[in-house]
Amino acid sequence: MKQGKGIENPESRFSAVLLAAAKLPGVRINREAYLRSALARHCSEDEIRRAVEESPAAAGITVEVLDKVANDSIRFETGKVSALSAAAGIPGILALPVTVPADVAQYFGHMVRIAQKLAYLYSWPDLFSDDGDDVDDATMGMLTLFFGVMFGTQTANAAVGKVAGMMAEQVAKKLPQKALTKGVIYPIVKKVAAYLGVQMTKQSFAKTVSKAIPVVGAVVSGGLTLATFLPMARRLKKHLSSLPLAEPSHRVVDGEVVEDHGPFATPYAEQHGMDATAIKLEEPQP
Repeated sequence: MKQGKGIENPESRFSAVLLAAAKLPGVRINREAYLRSALARHCSEDEIRRAVEESPAAAGITVEVLDKVANDSIRFETGKVSALSAAAGIPGILALPVTVPADVAQYFGHMVRIAQKLAYLYSWPDLFSDDGDDVDDATMGMLTLFFGVMFGTQTANAAVGKVAGMMAEQVAKKLPQKALTKGVIYPIVKKVAAYLGVQMTKQSFAKTVSKAIPVVGAVVSGGLTLATFLPMARRLKKHLSSLPLAEPSHRVVDGEVVEDHGPFATPYAEQHGMDATAIKLEEPQP
């Protein structure tokens, strides 16, 4: 999933843009600071402490409360991405590799921001392991699947559900590294990345969003605007809020994640016909 010298391959093209966006200053969200700030108006200090130390679900925070907070975050990020110009919206945008379009990288940067916020609200662990510039392959894989959900691909929906099921079963504090980088989820990550990578020119990227969103607004200042970002963020919110990780009572404990889940299948995956050996990437659904 790492950026290489050439990005002619669609999968590599998408990974290069995602990696560049994830490295932009201001894109990474501090999980503890965000949860404390976002939950302050809605939860007690004890609930917030447990949400930070364990998860919002472990703290007993209802999905209804989390949905309100998520909507606030979506509105905030939508306002930012709509107001900023492609060339200078995020600090460091001019330092992007020449192969990465500035407007797409900026748009992806805001997608990475809202994906983190929604993930943390609905009890996913830290997506970035430290404050360095590196992005590990498991994080790249998870972000790829989140983007796939935003674009309406049902295969990505099922894969995110399967990862959530793994983590709920193991009450884990980390992403399932092996499943995302070598195991049952990895082929799906590659398929989703390749699909999104086909869309990396400005024209085809806009066309893909038009397929994902029934009614799409104009492209403004070289970047995609309110009419695209808002429905995509809402799609991810709806999906994450429906998963087992978001349900109150799932406690998170210290310890290593079980790396090899074998033929693991959650009820969610079974319900959606998930089969890692027969991967078909659908067109985005409205």
